[in-house]
Amino acid sequence: MKNSRLIADIDANRGYSGIPTFLRSNICKNLDNIDATYAVLGVPYDEGSPFVGGSRFCARSIREHSLRFGGGAIYDIENDKEYLRDAISNNLIVDLGDIDITPSRGDVTMEKLTSVIKKIIKQKILPIVLGGDHTITYPIVRGFNKPLHVVQLDAHIDYSKIQEGMKYTNSTSFRLLHKLDHVKSLSQVGIRSMRDQKSDVNDALNNGSHIIKMSEIRHKGPENIWEHLPNNEDCYVTIDIDSYDMSLVPGCVSAEPNGFNFEELQKSLKSLANKMNIVGFDFVEVNPKLDVGTNVTSYLGALTVAMFLGFIDEKKRAQ
Repeated sequence: MKNSRLIADIDANRGYSGIPTFLRSNICKNLDNIDATYAVLGVPYDEGSPFVGGSRFCARSIREHSLRFGGGAIYDIENDKEYLRDAISNNLIVDLGDIDITPSRGDVTMEKLTSVIKKIIKQKILPIVLGGDHTITYPIVRGFNKPLHVVQLDAHIDYSKIQEGMKYTNSTSFRLLHKLDHVKSLSQVGIRSMRDQKSDVNDALNNGSHIIKMSEIRHKGPENIWEHLPNNEDCYVTIDIDSYDMSLVPGCVSAEPNGFNFEELQKSLKSLANKMNIVGFDFVEVNPKLDVGTNVTSYLGALTVAMFLGFIDEKKRAQ
């Protein structure tokens, strides 16, 4: 018994044991002294979602399902390659916990989010933000202080006009983002919803959006859709779970048909990480309350976040 492990550790191989930080990373409670390369932050906010609430539980569920990745690395058997082993074993990933939400005050909550992002990037740490709904991207990008490109993987353009004081919603984030002087370009990728308004699409295009539809992705191939972006410039990425085809994401209230399959999104993210200098990313819109019993949407979300982080980390280590 004396040689047996009594408490589940970083390499625990059971998805239901251990404290649910992302990939079993250490908890960091001091925002002014983050000793890591990557910092995970939760934003359990869904008051910007006009249809069915519940994505406030997204960050918690993503963390829980990230526990299923045991062995201290993310292993891609197709390419016989491990990702994040060094980052995990050397505690280069920390979990900051969640933003302190102020219920019914989206303005206050989003100011808190911007303030935390500023603290993270001031220490030259890459933020990984788990929503929540898609309200969160604008206040995150607002916290950056250098020119960057933004890539949005989504079924919808989220470019609604602000009406009746509803500034912080999941459908206005990218109209607001386009007003930030340090945003050099906005690429909206995987757009296919028939619920977007023609006038909003026209506004996005007139304001400089580069909209890449699924037909273009399938014609060029997902590895070849980034020609318009300059090599190795700073880039922030936001991933909506509804970028995947609706058949893959039952726990998403805004799912649409004809979306990315897993391999298509994997290749898109891999090629983007290779081409650009990724300075942060967020992942949003899983609604665990709507999911099936196996929580497959949350698992796909955890896999997507860990996989993309692995691609980013691989490039950093190569440099």
